[in-house]
Amino acid sequence: MTRGFYIGRFQPYHNGHQQVVDEIIAEVDELVIGIGSADRSHTERNPFTAGERIMMITKSLAHIDEIVTYVVPIEDINRNSVWVSHLESMSPRFDVAYSNNPLVIQLFEESGTEVRQSPMFDREVLKGSVIRKKMVKGEEWRPLLPEPVVETIEEIDGIERIQRVADTDSVPLG
Repeated sequence: MTRGFYIGRFQPYHNGHQQVVDEIIAEVDELVIGIGSADRSHTERNPFTAGERIMMITKSLAHIDEIVTYVVPIEDINRNSVWVSHLESMSPRFDVAYSNNPLVIQLFEESGTEVRQSPMFDREVLKGSVIRKKMVKGEEWRPLLPEPVVETIEEIDGIERIQRVADTDSVPLG
């Protein structure tokens, strides 16, 4: 049995993430999705809580019957040399990690973990920072997200939150 691991901030979980998951599930028997920066929320860069992101992802994956999925929060530790062991302590065991982030790939490879890169889908549009900017500006964002994510954001008044924190947040959107 092969268990894969896919990490991201998922601020928010969007159609590009969903397409990556759809590709990964063809290669593994189980999938762990790690919610990075789980300790961060209510900022322009990280507007949603770990719990809200767990809801977004769990609801978006509810239709997947082929494999078992786990969604786990991973807090930042800001110490790259021990990041993989920290992540492993917060997650079910996994055999292969999926990432396109050069630092994440480096850290997993140094730990001896197999890393596979996943295809990126329409990256100019399906990018968290682009979607968050659309939310802040009141532009159309809904078609870029799975319907369960749209429902979650509406349930938590996420647009009001991101617009409010954008007014007060000194960190540029990125």
